[in-house]
Amino acid sequence: MEQRILGRTGRSVSVVGLGTWQLGADWGEVSEHDARAVLEASAEAGVTFYDTADVYGDGRSEQIIGRFVAAHPDDGLIVATKMGRRAAQVPDSYVEASFRAWIDRSRTNLGTDRLDLVQLHCPPSEVIRSDATYDVLDALVEEGLVAAYGVSVETVDQALSAIARPHVASVQIILNAFRLKPLDEVLPAAAAAGVGIIARVPLASGLLSGKYDLDTTFAPDDHRTYNRDGSAFDVGETFSGVDYPTGVVAARELAELVATIGPAGLTPAQVAIAWAWQQPGVTTVIPGARNLAQARANAAAGVAGRLSPDLLAGFRSIYDRHVRDAVHGRW
Repeated sequence: MEQRILGRTGRSVSVVGLGTWQLGADWGEVSEHDARAVLEASAEAGVTFYDTADVYGDGRSEQIIGRFVAAHPDDGLIVATKMGRRAAQVPDSYVEASFRAWIDRSRTNLGTDRLDLVQLHCPPSEVIRSDATYDVLDALVEEGLVAAYGVSVETVDQALSAIARPHVASVQIILNAFRLKPLDEVLPAAAAAGVGIIARVPLASGLLSGKYDLDTTFAPDDHRTYNRDGSAFDVGETFSGVDYPTGVVAARELAELVATIGPAGLTPAQVAIAWAWQQPGVTTVIPGARNLAQARANAAAGVAGRLSPDLLAGFRSIYDRHVRDAVHGRW
């Protein structure tokens, strides 16, 4: 699998990584045995980048990943975690004492003295704009507690604000066939600044697999059930903010397009992942996986050939006709 330098971290990562929100059992139950199998299968397929957060399963995801990485000390694995969602989402929560407490907890969970990459976890815009935020993060790097830091964001404006900071190593942002706005400004700005881009939610919470219909149901503890109205967190994290019936129609059209002119042997989900990592300026894409088959299929998308111009144009047409009006101006 192709490797790319992740911005100012200076470290290479696989173009397809692994998002591990689901391994915290926040999308329905996932046993530790199954979670470990997903991690092992991903590593065997060439995945070297693993993204987690201190709130995924209240630290469960970090702990499982920490044990996994300890068992693979020579494989060059990189773990990015996130912090900040354990507190009220107001600027006053983002102070030095909190940063240090969050960092220490994640270091314990991951079983490491120094975190490879820590990201602010979609904090308020005021936090991203504040000089004090970066003063503390710079101090954590200088003290050797953190190797590098980045920001996970919800909006294009937040991303551009973070990219302008001289020591931000990476920006994580939603990017998929239903969320094209970052292509306009964020990716070019990041490339110019030498900031890595981590593309999350590449399958729009599974919609882009083309497997869902209007009768599909999800577990009560799955955010695709309880957060469709954005009552738990930013609604853009669930189906990329697309109304579910609209998303089903658009995803079905995408799947038909892939079947007609897509690369032979690739599923719609694999094409969606390949589309994301092939965008200029993207460093790595972090689809989630709950089982071995998904982990292997996602990783296989990292060795897909270049998608055709006709397919790319078809993706854009479907976005413009079904999705743009609902999401382009919001994030």
